[in-house]
Amino acid sequence: QVQLVESGGGLVQPGGSLRLSCAASGSIFSISAAGWYRQAPGKERELVAQIASDGSTNYADSLKGRFTISGDNAKNTMYLQMNSLKPEDTAVYYCNMLIHFHLYWGQGTQVTVSS
Repeated sequence: QVQLVESGGGLVQPGGSLRLSCAASGSIFSISAAGWYRQAPGKERELVAQIASDGSTNYADSLKGRFTISGDNAKNTMYLQMNSLKPEDTAVYYCNMLIHFHLYWGQGTQVTVSS
């Protein structure tokens, strides 16, 4: 059974940075693609960034330049570096991974940007 576990969320002041991690465990032969999504209170879940197995990336237009997605294939782990955080970045951040043609989701990690 594959499981995704996110970590790295927390409370940060505006202008600060956080690095989220998403680690996959279980019997994994390959990860085809992975991504980060977020959901703010009262809003729908939205795409933050995606990364494919070839390393190509895709970002929400509004987040380009502040957020960076990366992966470590050897560790089955994906990261999201978030810089210059704003109060509107406050949300629960979820990761997903396409593993063996099945899409898995993490449980989410809370990110709160507030002074």
